[in-house]
Amino acid sequence: MKQKREIRTVSLIGLGAIGCFLASHLGHLLGSDLRVIAGGSRRERLEREGVIVNGVRHHFNIVSPEENCGQNYPDLAIIITKFPALPQALEDMRNQIGPDTLIMAPLNGVEAEDKVAEVFGWDNLLYSLAKVSGVMKDGCASFNPKAARIEMGEKHNETMSPRVQAVKELFERAGIRTVVPEDMERAIWYKYMCNVSENQSAAVLGIPFGAWSVSADANFIREEVIAIARKKGISLSEKDMEKQASILRDVPPENKPSTLQDIEAGRKTEVEMFGGTIIRMGRELGVPTPYNEMFYHGIKVLEQKNEGLF
Repeated sequence: MKQKREIRTVSLIGLGAIGCFLASHLGHLLGSDLRVIAGGSRRERLEREGVIVNGVRHHFNIVSPEENCGQNYPDLAIIITKFPALPQALEDMRNQIGPDTLIMAPLNGVEAEDKVAEVFGWDNLLYSLAKVSGVMKDGCASFNPKAARIEMGEKHNETMSPRVQAVKELFERAGIRTVVPEDMERAIWYKYMCNVSENQSAAVLGIPFGAWSVSADANFIREEVIAIARKKGISLSEKDMEKQASILRDVPPENKPSTLQDIEAGRKTEVEMFGGTIIRMGRELGVPTPYNEMFYHGIKVLEQKNEGLF
């Protein structure tokens, strides 16, 4: 499906920090035509309490995963859970995905699109990522909207396809800054390079984003991701490391990467998608990954500590 049409209805699953960023903007624009998918006690809590985003309480149109759309499928479905929750989220979205529903999954990692395509196919899937330095604490999400954006598009965007243009127009009407990179695969790997290093080292060392503006040592782990990306034909380089260091100067220095937030809150982390994936790919491609192995096992120990194993 390549034609352009105005996107009037959106279904979204996942109300973490980034999900709240998207839902608060889209809900203001679409009202009840934004459906937030949630079931059981979570649905009851969201209907009763809503969510607080940047100090404002929002109530959304909450739809159970079991509810059948009939022929009223949404124009766009957004899956924005944590990576370990993706398989269940895909099951919970089955009743929301029609033959013409566009799908986006701006999760962390480099395998989200592959996982979505295994269930729903590639035809209506757009590549996407979120760059939102958000904090989620005690059910309250906060972020700097001026520094937040979505990057999305086809795998390659030498010209903007009609469906990409339709999503971009929706997001911009909702006040969501939207960028369409020429090479979405490279953009996703660039973010992954940042996340693998920042999230894992922050979780183990207990450091906020401000560390990368002053410490060359904090940047060192990025090199393993670059080596793997190059083996896959993706053109990351040390210049990208320098670029990210300059970008982080605009992030509030006290903000914490999501994996550190998870550890401090006693939640399971996305370490399998970060270090676990890099270690697996490194073995497949013959790229040593000793730094990722160290951080991976360090985070597993912190998870076990949170679980009360010692």
